[in-house]
Amino acid sequence: MEHPEVPAAPASPDPTSTDPAQWPVGRLLSAAARRVERDWDAHLAGWDLSHASQPALVHLARSPLSQRELAARCGVTEQTMSKVVGRLERTGYVTRAPHPDDRRRHVLSITGTGRQALVAASDRMAADALVTRGLTPEQVVHLRALLAVVARPDVSSGLA
Repeated sequence: MEHPEVPAAPASPDPTSTDPAQWPVGRLLSAAARRVERDWDAHLAGWDLSHASQPALVHLARSPLSQRELAARCGVTEQTMSKVVGRLERTGYVTRAPHPDDRRRHVLSITGTGRQALVAASDRMAADALVTRGLTPEQVVHLRALLAVVARPDVSSGLA
C-alpha cells in the first residue's frame, strides 16, 4: 500500500521580517496598539485628554467615585490615577469634594464641561476613522467584533 507524501511542516517565519503578515499576533497587536495610541492621543489632545484620562471620564460619567475606586476601575495604580485626576482637575473636567462620611477621602465627579469633552472626543465616526484607514466597511465590522472579544475584561479581575 502506497502512503501519500506528508507535507513538511511550514518553516517558521523570519522573526526579523519587515512584513507584518509574518509577525506573531502579539507583535501585530503591539505594533497596531502603538500606532493607534499615537493617533488616538493626537485626536484626544484637541480636548486636552489622553488615552489615560478618557477612561477616567467614562467611569465618572457613570457615577462619582473615590480616587481609589477610579484607579481600580481603570486598572491602574492610585499613584498613576493621581496624575490623571490632577490633570483633569486643572482642565475643569472633574471636581474633588470631601467624602460626606469620611473627611480623609474625596469623591471625584465629572463636570458639565468634562461630560461635553467626553462626548465630543468619543464621537464614534471620527474615532473609527482614525484607526480603520485602508479597511473596507466589512473589514471594520470584523475588526470591531474581534477586538471586542480580545478587549473583553477578565471577569475575575473586575476591570471594566
